Amino acid sequence: MSMTKPQQLIEGFLRFRERHFVEDAVQFNKLVQFGQMPKALVVACCDSRVDPALVLDCEPGDLFVIRNVANLVPPAENLGHFHGTSAALEFGVQNLGVPHIIVLGHAQCGGIQALLEGGIPKQDSFIAEWMGIADAARQKADQELLGGDDSLRQRICEQQAILVSLNNLMTFSWIRERVEQGKVTLHGWYFDIEIGELLGYNDTTGKFEKL
Repeated sequence: MSMTKPQQLIEGFLRFRERHFVEDAVQFNKLVQFGQMPKALVVACCDSRVDPALVLDCEPGDLFVIRNVANLVPPAENLGHFHGTSAALEFGVQNLGVPHIIVLGHAQCGGIQALLEGGIPKQDSFIAEWMGIADAARQKADQELLGGDDSLRQRICEQQAILVSLNNLMTFSWIRERVEQGKVTLHGWYFDIEIGELLGYNDTTGKFEKL
């Protein structure tokens, strides 16, 4: 059932409460008593179709999730701006000690589509500045597919944006050090919502391959 109205959401919460706090309260009691201990941090898109816990079939407490437009990781910098994604990364890595960081991109990403179409207003737009993080991915897609199919061009850009984020993760010293020490592993995943497949980036082949 599609939940589009507040009352439906409340009814959904009541079912959630019955399932996790009444019928099987052990897990949430542990989460309350011992705090959260997620084994993976996921950087995902705000797209309503790509809920990491749903797509990866996880229980409460399994994932520490950061969601933003186009699942982007900005490079490490400190210019006095607000840094929601960077702050969440810091907490997940330094406070929670997650051993895995997954950048989860997806097909039909609206942010990437707007970037490719140049449809983002340049002035007074939070989105325009944010999507600028992925401009290298746009350039790569254009180089690989000059004058080609738009849907394939978007797919290339979506996947290249994941690689941009993986590279940007390594600009944070406390992530780079943990990766070099073998304490943290980075993953680039791509959810193809059109055919229901999950692809992972293979460093050896330089391609996204079915997981």
